[in-house]
Amino acid sequence: MIKVGIVGGTGYTGVELLRLLAQHPNVELTAITSRSESGMPVAKMFPNLRGRVNLAFSEPSLETLGACDVVFFATPHGVAMKQTPELLARGVKVIDLGADFRLKDLAQFEKWYGMPHSCPEILEEAVYGLPEVNREAIRSARVIGNPGCYPTAVQLGLMPLLKAGLIDVDHLVADAKSGVSGAGRKAEVHTLYSEAGESFRAYGVAGHRHLPEITQGLNGMTGGNVGLTFVPHLLPMIRGIHATLYGRLTKEPGDLQALYEQTYAGEPFVDVMPAGSLPETRSVKGANTCRIAVYRPQGGDTVVVLSVIDNLVKGAAGQAIQNMNLMFGLAEDAGLGQIALLP
Repeated sequence: MIKVGIVGGTGYTGVELLRLLAQHPNVELTAITSRSESGMPVAKMFPNLRGRVNLAFSEPSLETLGACDVVFFATPHGVAMKQTPELLARGVKVIDLGADFRLKDLAQFEKWYGMPHSCPEILEEAVYGLPEVNREAIRSARVIGNPGCYPTAVQLGLMPLLKAGLIDVDHLVADAKSGVSGAGRKAEVHTLYSEAGESFRAYGVAGHRHLPEITQGLNGMTGGNVGLTFVPHLLPMIRGIHATLYGRLTKEPGDLQALYEQTYAGEPFVDVMPAGSLPETRSVKGANTCRIAVYRPQGGDTVVVLSVIDNLVKGAAGQAIQNMNLMFGLAEDAGLGQIALLP
């Protein structure tokens, strides 16, 4: 059994990790930390875990976490990089659901997250945990930078077109929408029910922290530098991301449906839907699945890709567990067979 620790178990990604790991056949939950809630039984805060998780929250001590095989950080940016060196020294693998190990460019990290990186030598060896792109590197990694939710939906949606060299890489557009859980569990005015309910708005138009992460991934697919306009929006719902992606064709593409189906053939968590489909966020709620549909409206020179994920699962906790499975030589879908919730 893999001994698992979670640092920061009281947020939405933390409880999602708990929900999924409690069902994993190869995992022993060993430690769940929270400085503010130390001593509180996990099931008291999250009653959906009654009878499944019997641990209490504890202080994040090196002694406890150092006894684990892998530690997930479901914490604000800047926490994981401070504790990772000591964990690695004890032979513990690290999967960070924050941004500490996502961006390879130190200047970009400091610009977008407003802090210096405390362990650049570990950042250099860290692997970006998008399995559909970096599967083999993930298998041998000690440190994973788990992708953000918007970057997951956008990169998976555009990858077939970019790798085939079919679209103008200088003028990509990602118009993406997220449920309010993407903002985390902290109390903020803009996510109050009376503020977000029955409303719809854009945010981060001038620049969003996920922009350099998305661009870094797309650059890797093209071998050059892409031009991307990324505009996120807040939806009045709890879970889900819907990314509508636009690219201008630079040559006759052939059968786009076949291109997507062939690219993702055999991928356990990417579902290319039949031609003419309209993927819905509810079709992935609670599941580690990205559902994609591709269109060429009126046979013109624009390709439109629709990409949906659950921001807390394939966009966070589920993908982190997918990475763990690869790192420990397990079946990639172990513990991730949940079917989406409908209605």
